[in-house]
Amino acid sequence: MKILGIDYGRAKIGLAISEAGLAEPWKVLRVSSVKDALVAVSQIVKTEQTEKVVVGVSEGKMGEEQKNFVEKLSQKLAITVETWDETLSTRDAQRLAIEAGVSRGKRRELEDAFASCVMLQSYLDQHGEDTSSV
Repeated sequence: MKILGIDYGRAKIGLAISEAGLAEPWKVLRVSSVKDALVAVSQIVKTEQTEKVVVGVSEGKMGEEQKNFVEKLSQKLAITVETWDETLSTRDAQRLAIEAGVSRGKRRELEDAFASCVMLQSYLDQHGEDTSSV
């Protein structure tokens, strides 16, 4: 099963992908509105033949915006869209990238993709997702 992980933000959306139980950072989308984000993610889901989407959700005002995005995305897609706690995923991603020796520029460029990867891997580990059937 192909799963897309999303670290949703107002201007940048980090994406991670999993096809065999292991999340990998993929890319960062730059968006100017929720509508742009919905169109971009919908196109990626279609192009990549994604079977499930997991969106990281935090607390507070941003968490409410993320839940709103998830609701709209669920209405737009014909696949499962779930939420997962992304608390501290950005900080964990930064720490892991530093430990791996990733350059500061590359970390800054892909920070949101790394964060979505940490969040998606947490989801996969917790749910025991068997994605090896692809």
